[in-house]
Amino acid sequence: MNYQSNWNYPTAMRFGAGRIAELPQVLADAGIKKPLLVTDSGLADLPVTRKTLDLLKAAGIETGLFSDVKPNPVSANVEAGIKVLREGGYDGVIAFGGGSGLDTAKVIAFMAGQTRPMWDFEDIGDWWTRADPDGILPIIAVPTTAGTGSEVGRAGVITDETTHTKKVIFHPLMMPKVVIADPELTVGMPRFITIGTGFDALAHCLEAYCAPGYHPMADGIALEGIRLSIENLPKVAETPDNLEARGHMMSAAAMGATAFQKGLGGIHALSHPVGALYDKHHGMTNAVFMPYVLAANRGVIEERIIRLSAYLGLQPGFDTFMDLILKLRKSLEVPHSLAEFGVDANQRDLIGDMAIVDPTAGGNPQKFTKELALSIFDNALAGKI
Repeated sequence: MNYQSNWNYPTAMRFGAGRIAELPQVLADAGIKKPLLVTDSGLADLPVTRKTLDLLKAAGIETGLFSDVKPNPVSANVEAGIKVLREGGYDGVIAFGGGSGLDTAKVIAFMAGQTRPMWDFEDIGDWWTRADPDGILPIIAVPTTAGTGSEVGRAGVITDETTHTKKVIFHPLMMPKVVIADPELTVGMPRFITIGTGFDALAHCLEAYCAPGYHPMADGIALEGIRLSIENLPKVAETPDNLEARGHMMSAAAMGATAFQKGLGGIHALSHPVGALYDKHHGMTNAVFMPYVLAANRGVIEERIIRLSAYLGLQPGFDTFMDLILKLRKSLEVPHSLAEFGVDANQRDLIGDMAIVDPTAGGNPQKFTKELALSIFDNALAGKI
């Protein structure tokens, strides 16, 4: 066998209801005495965050809070967080929340002791080796959504305001030391966020499974992540306090981020520019694009999708899986077209240009040309599968 591939797997995870109570001990084990808790602005004043801060206060741990983080975080958010971290003398970061808070927190911890500009560490070639590893603070991740899987990733996605493009900042030491995955923390998520983040997890697993290359471990994880997402997303949308289903979705999120080391593809390559230009929720944008990208890639992924459909207990076939995705979207009130989602054709050409250079485009099962990207965009805009 003449296959060569690089495989990496996540960090230590403490999974289960109520395990947020272990956060003080986890911080102590990591050598963090004065953490900065970083989250997004929408989460800062919610009970889940206040209870966590009270837990740390009761344990005698002085904790700062930074929450100037947009749903699609921008470089200014990172720069403001770095300033707070340095001025406060914090020695570690608690990445708390959904993808925006987790990504921003990880990049803040990464940049804490760096002297070069953040964009010098974009995930291009070996640019990560420019970083001073001694200047990276330890990170403890506490996800409160079940979607991005950023808690088990070594990168953060930040929007460059000058170009309106999403860029990936990467370093191996951005991987959190420990993840506390407590499904109780996700119960209070609004329905829209629950559905959007759930589709993000599903998209990660699905695109990783369809990506070219040899990675049977990622394929296996992706398969089970797809099953968990499809079976449990409707349950958590309709019964928010279903902890078992919430736990399965948290698992699927981490599995998706583990699997997509193999690659992502057209769903994300189009979702990123649309999200940046129209300020749309990333997971929900993935949900809108999903069937259109599947249809466009059918000629090169059909055999894989047939195997997937059989694993899910469906009549084996591409069309049966497509029908399942369409019914799932409809049942959860996902917009069928980009037009219904508030996206127009005014920036069509720019979206095509941005999509083909997106870091995820290279993982598409077939070469992701501008012609292909725009054909998918046009179909998604018109709602034509």
